[in-house]
Amino acid sequence: MSADKLAVVMVDMDNVICDFEQHLLNEYRKKYLEERFIPLHKRNGEPAENQYTALQQDLGTKIVSVYTSYGFSLNLPEIPGACGALKAMNEMNGVEVFICAPPLVSYEFSLKEKCQWIEEYLAEDWVERVIHCLDKTLINAHLIIDDDIRIRGSEKNPPWEHVVFTACHNVNANIGAKRLNNWTDGRESLKI
Repeated sequence: MSADKLAVVMVDMDNVICDFEQHLLNEYRKKYLEERFIPLHKRNGEPAENQYTALQQDLGTKIVSVYTSYGFSLNLPEIPGACGALKAMNEMNGVEVFICAPPLVSYEFSLKEKCQWIEEYLAEDWVERVIHCLDKTLINAHLIIDDDIRIRGSEKNPPWEHVVFTACHNVNANIGAKRLNNWTDGRESLKI
Protein backbone atom coordinates (compact mmCIF):
# COMPACT_ATOMS: atom_id res chain seq x y z
CA MET A 1 0.00 0.00 0.00
CA SER A 2 1.35 3.44 -0.88
CA ALA A 3 2.02 5.92 1.92
CA ASP A 4 -0.56 8.38 0.60
CA LYS A 5 -3.41 5.85 0.70
CA LEU A 6 -4.91 5.49 4.14
CA ALA A 7 -5.59 1.95 5.35
CA VAL A 8 -8.37 1.78 7.92
CA VAL A 9 -8.00 -1.08 10.38
CA MET A 10 -10.93 -1.98 12.61
CA VAL A 11 -10.12 -4.03 15.71
CA ASP A 12 -12.80 -5.75 17.76
CA MET A 13 -12.54 -5.19 21.51
CA ASP A 14 -13.81 -8.33 23.28
CA ASN A 15 -11.52 -11.36 22.90
CA VAL A 16 -9.13 -9.37 20.69
CA ILE A 17 -7.94 -6.46 22.82
CA CYS A 18 -9.28 -7.65 26.17
CA ASP A 19 -9.92 -11.15 27.48
CA PHE A 20 -13.71 -11.22 27.77
CA GLU A 21 -14.04 -15.02 27.89
CA GLN A 22 -11.54 -15.66 30.69
CA HIS A 23 -12.86 -12.74 32.73
CA LEU A 24 -16.45 -13.95 32.26
CA LEU A 25 -15.59 -17.45 33.41
CA ASN A 26 -13.63 -16.17 36.43
CA GLU A 27 -16.41 -13.81 37.55
CA TYR A 28 -19.14 -16.40 36.95
CA ARG A 29 -17.32 -19.00 39.03
CA LYS A 30 -16.82 -16.48 41.86
CA LYS A 31 -20.48 -15.52 41.88
CA TYR A 32 -21.96 -18.99 41.31
CA LEU A 33 -19.57 -21.31 43.13
CA GLU A 34 -21.76 -24.41 42.99
CA GLU A 35 -23.12 -24.03 39.46
CA ARG A 36 -22.03 -25.93 36.38
CA PHE A 37 -19.78 -24.02 34.00
CA ILE A 38 -18.34 -24.33 30.53
CA PRO A 39 -14.53 -24.55 30.41
CA LEU A 40 -12.93 -22.19 27.91
CA HIS A 41 -11.85 -25.01 25.59
CA LYS A 42 -15.54 -25.97 25.24
CA ARG A 43 -16.82 -22.51 24.38
CA ASN A 44 -18.07 -22.62 20.81
CA GLY A 45 -18.28 -18.98 19.72
CA GLU A 46 -22.00 -18.55 20.14
CA PRO A 47 -23.23 -16.10 22.79
CA ALA A 48 -22.47 -17.35 26.29
CA GLU A 49 -26.14 -16.97 27.23
CA ASN A 50 -27.17 -19.48 24.55
CA GLN A 51 -24.52 -22.05 25.40
CA TYR A 52 -25.18 -21.82 29.16
CA THR A 53 -28.96 -22.06 28.66
CA ALA A 54 -28.40 -25.24 26.63
CA LEU A 55 -26.29 -26.61 29.50
CA GLN A 56 -29.02 -25.84 32.06
CA GLN A 57 -32.04 -23.58 31.58
CA ASP A 58 -31.39 -21.11 34.44
CA LEU A 59 -27.67 -20.70 33.74
CA GLY A 60 -28.23 -18.40 30.76
CA THR A 61 -29.77 -15.76 33.02
CA LYS A 62 -26.95 -16.18 35.51
CA ILE A 63 -24.18 -15.74 32.95
CA VAL A 64 -25.92 -12.62 31.61
CA SER A 65 -26.08 -11.21 35.14
CA VAL A 66 -22.30 -11.47 35.28
CA TYR A 67 -21.38 -9.72 32.03
CA THR A 68 -24.01 -7.00 32.46
CA SER A 69 -22.98 -6.20 36.03
CA TYR A 70 -21.42 -2.95 37.14
CA GLY A 71 -17.63 -3.03 36.70
CA PHE A 72 -17.46 -6.10 34.47
CA SER A 73 -16.31 -4.35 31.28
CA LEU A 74 -14.13 -1.90 33.18
CA ASN A 75 -12.16 -4.75 34.74
CA LEU A 76 -11.47 -6.78 31.61
CA PRO A 77 -7.81 -7.84 31.43
CA GLU A 78 -5.79 -6.76 28.41
CA ILE A 79 -4.73 -9.49 26.02
CA PRO A 80 -0.91 -9.40 26.23
CA GLY A 81 0.58 -6.88 23.82
CA ALA A 82 -2.76 -5.69 22.40
CA CYS A 83 -2.60 -2.03 23.34
CA GLY A 84 1.04 -1.70 22.30
CA ALA A 85 0.25 -3.34 18.97
CA LEU A 86 -2.68 -1.01 18.32
CA LYS A 87 -0.56 2.04 19.08
CA ALA A 88 2.25 0.74 16.85
CA MET A 89 -0.14 0.05 13.96
CA ASN A 90 -1.72 3.47 14.31
CA GLU A 91 1.72 5.09 14.12
CA MET A 92 2.48 3.34 10.84
CA ASN A 93 2.53 5.63 7.84
CA GLY A 94 -0.81 5.45 6.04
CA VAL A 95 -2.64 3.39 8.69
CA GLU A 96 -5.48 4.50 10.94
CA VAL A 97 -6.80 2.16 13.64
CA PHE A 98 -10.29 2.17 15.12
CA ILE A 99 -11.82 0.00 17.83
CA CYS A 100 -15.15 -1.69 17.37
CA ALA A 101 -16.74 -2.06 20.79
CA PRO A 102 -20.20 -3.44 20.15
CA PRO A 103 -22.52 -2.75 23.07
CA LEU A 104 -23.87 -5.72 24.94
CA VAL A 105 -27.62 -6.23 24.60
CA SER A 106 -28.00 -4.75 28.07
CA TYR A 107 -25.70 -1.74 27.81
CA GLU A 108 -26.41 0.08 31.07
CA PHE A 109 -22.75 -0.16 32.08
CA SER A 110 -21.09 -1.66 29.00
CA LEU A 111 -20.75 1.39 26.73
CA LYS A 112 -19.41 3.72 29.39
CA GLU A 113 -17.10 1.12 30.91
CA LYS A 114 -15.63 0.10 27.54
CA CYS A 115 -14.78 3.74 26.83
CA GLN A 116 -13.28 4.11 30.32
CA TRP A 117 -11.22 0.95 29.70
CA ILE A 118 -9.90 2.33 26.42
CA GLU A 119 -9.02 5.64 28.04
CA GLU A 120 -7.16 3.85 30.84
CA TYR A 121 -5.29 1.34 28.69
CA LEU A 122 -4.70 3.34 25.50
CA ALA A 123 -5.30 7.07 26.15
CA GLU A 124 -8.10 9.59 26.19
CA ASP A 125 -7.78 10.36 22.46
CA TRP A 126 -8.43 6.68 21.64
CA VAL A 127 -12.00 7.06 22.90
CA GLU A 128 -12.61 9.11 19.74
CA ARG A 129 -11.55 6.01 17.76
CA VAL A 130 -14.31 3.84 19.22
CA ILE A 131 -17.19 2.73 17.05
CA HIS A 132 -20.19 1.20 18.82
CA CYS A 133 -21.89 -0.89 16.17
CA LEU A 134 -23.68 -4.22 16.28
CA ASP A 135 -23.52 -4.78 12.50
CA LYS A 136 -19.83 -4.78 11.58
CA THR A 137 -20.60 -5.43 7.92
CA LEU A 138 -21.66 -1.77 7.65
CA ILE A 139 -18.22 -0.51 8.69
CA ASN A 140 -16.12 0.92 5.88
CA ALA A 141 -12.60 -0.37 6.56
CA HIS A 142 -9.82 -2.19 4.74
CA LEU A 143 -9.14 -4.76 7.43
CA ILE A 144 -11.07 -6.05 10.43
CA ILE A 145 -9.42 -8.07 13.18
CA ASP A 146 -12.06 -10.03 15.04
CA ASP A 147 -12.38 -13.27 17.00
CA ASP A 148 -15.63 -14.21 15.26
CA ILE A 149 -14.92 -16.60 12.43
CA ARG A 150 -18.05 -15.51 10.58
CA ILE A 151 -19.14 -11.90 10.76
CA ARG A 152 -22.73 -11.67 9.66
CA GLY A 153 -24.84 -8.61 9.03
CA SER A 154 -26.96 -6.79 6.54
CA GLU A 155 -24.12 -6.26 4.03
CA LYS A 156 -23.41 -9.55 2.26
CA ASN A 157 -20.08 -8.38 0.79
CA PRO A 158 -18.46 -6.01 3.28
CA PRO A 159 -15.51 -3.99 1.94
CA TRP A 160 -12.95 -5.23 4.46
CA GLU A 161 -10.64 -8.21 4.65
CA HIS A 162 -11.26 -10.35 7.72
CA VAL A 163 -8.40 -11.47 9.97
CA VAL A 164 -9.46 -13.91 12.68
CA PHE A 165 -7.86 -13.31 16.05
CA THR A 166 -7.33 -16.62 17.82
CA ALA A 167 -9.51 -17.05 20.91
CA CYS A 168 -10.59 -20.02 23.02
CA HIS A 169 -13.69 -20.64 20.91
CA ASN A 170 -12.01 -20.56 17.48
CA VAL A 171 -8.57 -22.04 18.08
CA ASN A 172 -9.42 -25.26 16.24
CA ALA A 173 -11.81 -23.79 13.69
CA ASN A 174 -11.09 -24.22 10.03
CA ILE A 175 -11.26 -20.69 8.69
CA GLY A 176 -11.11 -19.22 5.24
CA ALA A 177 -9.41 -16.05 6.43
CA LYS A 178 -6.02 -14.99 7.70
CA ARG A 179 -5.36 -15.74 11.34
CA LEU A 180 -3.54 -13.69 13.97
CA ASN A 181 -2.66 -15.87 16.96
CA ASN A 182 -1.52 -13.14 19.35
CA TRP A 183 -0.28 -9.56 19.48
CA THR A 184 3.36 -10.34 20.22
CA ASP A 185 4.32 -12.00 16.94
CA GLY A 186 3.10 -12.33 13.41
CA ARG A 187 1.81 -8.79 12.90
CA GLU A 188 3.90 -8.51 9.77
CA SER A 189 1.63 -11.15 8.21
CA LEU A 190 -1.20 -8.61 8.18
CA LYS A 191 0.51 -6.71 5.34
CA ILE A 192 -1.10 -3.39 6.20
